[in-house]
Amino acid sequence: MMERTDRHCRYILRLLAPHAWLYTEMVTARALAFGDRERLLAFSPEEHPVALQLGGADPGELAAAARHGEEAGYDEINLNVGCPSDRVQAGCFGAALMREPDRVAECLVAMCEAVGVPVTVKTRIGVDDHDSYDFLARFVRTIADAGCRTVIVHARKAWLKGLSPKQNREIPPLDYERVYRLKRDFPELEIVINGGFTRLEPSAAQLGRVDGVMLGRAAYDDPWLIAELDARLFGGTLPAGRTAVVRRLLPYLERELERGTPLKSMTRHLLGLFTGRPGARRWRRSLGALPPGRAGVDALRALAESFEAVPSSVELSSSRDSRVA
Repeated sequence: MMERTDRHCRYILRLLAPHAWLYTEMVTARALAFGDRERLLAFSPEEHPVALQLGGADPGELAAAARHGEEAGYDEINLNVGCPSDRVQAGCFGAALMREPDRVAECLVAMCEAVGVPVTVKTRIGVDDHDSYDFLARFVRTIADAGCRTVIVHARKAWLKGLSPKQNREIPPLDYERVYRLKRDFPELEIVINGGFTRLEPSAAQLGRVDGVMLGRAAYDDPWLIAELDARLFGGTLPAGRTAVVRRLLPYLERELERGTPLKSMTRHLLGLFTGRPGARRWRRSLGALPPGRAGVDALRALAESFEAVPSSVELSSSRDSRVA
């Protein structure tokens, strides 16, 4: 998620969900070619398994970007063919690329030849008036023939004109059945479903129909949800409580402060930690008022301790795959 899943957010999510695959914000291949590559690719070892999500439309640039990602230690390289933002459209990539499956295939071939880690695709079920199942199936066959074995499908089509990115997450209707049909028609592929999952039970239930479920803003707005889902799918237990998660985060905050990272750029990702719990509004208000620097870390510790910890869960069983992007 743009401006959401930076390395600080992913570190926090890893504390909550030990097994889920985490995805970076979309990084353009051109930014890696001409920008601050070290900063753009930075992540903590604790984040593994973590995927680098790329945007672009030039096979050579994407191959080079994928190579940089593998060299940096990412476990997967993901090509975003689903983002509908105006900025992405202006670069003729993201969801706009669904209209050019052969071009996507060229990019994937180049990326697969450049790296040894898996190269995956995140897409929509359609774009503009190209929204039949036949169109989607032909697109998936094309990218599968190019070497992609994992397809993450946001179960809404994208409207490239007339809707904002926010509206593109809400207005086009969800069509989960189309994603389930993909899995039936392409059993050899790993099909991961995305879109509209905001509660534990419906999210976990997807594993009876597809190979994985991806949560985006729901996991950001209510991070405890991804903790519950991780425990359910991988047979673990929940963290000892939200306060315990904050306590485990404090050494990271202190290390980053020493490197010059502003405290608020990290603690902003904690705003939803107490969503649905008594005092959630006080938590958000107090979090926004933390002083900078080490004093803010001490204040955060005191704030977290003022909230009652959530009891440990009983063990939950299942397996399979959950992802956060």
